[in-house]
Amino acid sequence: MTISPDAPVATPSAAGPGAPSPGAGSDFAVLSRRVAAAGLLERRPGYYAVRLALVTGSYAAVWGAFLALGDTWWQLAVAAVLALVFGQVALVAHDLAHGQVFRRRRHSEIWGRLFGNLGVGMSYGWWMNKHTRHHAHPNHEELDPDVAPDILVWSAGQARASRGPARLIGGHQAALFFPLLTLEAFNLHVAGLRALRAPFLKNRLLEGTLLLLHIAVVFAAPFLALSPGRAVAFLAVNQCLFGVYLGCTFAPNHKGMPTLTGDEQLDFLRRQVLTSRNVRGGRLTDLLLGGLNHQIEHHLFPSMPAVHLRRARVIVRQYCAEIGVPYHETGLIRSYREALTHLHRVGEPIRQRRRA
Repeated sequence: MTISPDAPVATPSAAGPGAPSPGAGSDFAVLSRRVAAAGLLERRPGYYAVRLALVTGSYAAVWGAFLALGDTWWQLAVAAVLALVFGQVALVAHDLAHGQVFRRRRHSEIWGRLFGNLGVGMSYGWWMNKHTRHHAHPNHEELDPDVAPDILVWSAGQARASRGPARLIGGHQAALFFPLLTLEAFNLHVAGLRALRAPFLKNRLLEGTLLLLHIAVVFAAPFLALSPGRAVAFLAVNQCLFGVYLGCTFAPNHKGMPTLTGDEQLDFLRRQVLTSRNVRGGRLTDLLLGGLNHQIEHHLFPSMPAVHLRRARVIVRQYCAEIGVPYHETGLIRSYREALTHLHRVGEPIRQRRRA
C-alpha cells in the first residue's frame, strides 16, 4: 500500500479502516510488543564487533594502499574506494549515535566521535543534535532541520517564500540535486567546524581536536605523497564521491514523502510511517545503505540493531495493513525518481515567478 507525496496526511481518526480512535490506546505499543516478542530489540554485540572490525580494517587497508602506490594516477581509484569506506564509517557512526551498539551512552559517544569526527570529519555532537530533531519530527517543515529551506525547497509553500540561494536554484533543483551532492562532504566539515561555537555542543575541545585532525590528515596527505595536480584530483574524487554516496544513502528515506506544517499532529506510529519510505532490495542493498533502506522500521525503533530491520519489516508491514496505515515501499531507482519528481514539482512557484 502506498501514499502519494501530494496526498494530505491523514489524522489518527481518518487513517484507514480498523484504526482505533486516539483514546483507544497506542497503536505503537501493540506493535512494539510484537517486535520485542520476536527478539528484535535485543543487541547484537557479535554482529557489531565483526562490522566495526571490517570497517576499521578496510579503512586502514585503503590508506595502506595509498601509501604503497606512491605518485601515480592509480591513486584516483584509491580515492573512489576510500569514499565508499568513508560512507561505511559514517553509517557505523550513525548506528553508534542511536545506541544500537553499546548499552552505555558514554561508550557510544567515545566510539561515535572516533568514527564520526576522526574517521570522516563529521562532528558527532552536531549530527546528534540535528538528527535527534529529525527523528522527533520527520518531514515537519518548521521542526525537522532536514527539510529546512536552505539550498533546496521541499514544498510549494517554501518555494513561494524562498529567498537567496533557494530562490536562485529552486526552480531547477531536481536537475541540480545530484551535482549538489558532490559538495555534501565539504558541507559536513564546515557545519562541524561552525558547531564548535554552538552552546549545545559538549566536549567541544575533544570534538574540535578530532575534527581538525581528520581534516588535516585527509587534506594534507595527498599533497605530501602526490604531485599537486594528482593531489587536487585525489581530493576532488574522494570528497565528491563521498558526498554523493551519503546523499544517495539518505535521499530515498523521506524526500518526496508527505510533510507536516504548523500544529499538525499525528500519533508516533503514523508520524514515523507516513513520512518515511522503504527501499526494497537484498543483502547488498542493506550493506550499501547500512540498513537505512528499512527507514520505516528504523524510525519506529531507532535503537534496533540494523541487522534486525529486515525481519522487523515483515511485522511492521503486516501490522500497518491491519490498522489501515499506508506503508510506502519501492525500488531504489524508483525512490530517486520519486524524490526528484517531487523536487521538480515543488519548484514550480519559482519557475512561474521567473516567467511572469
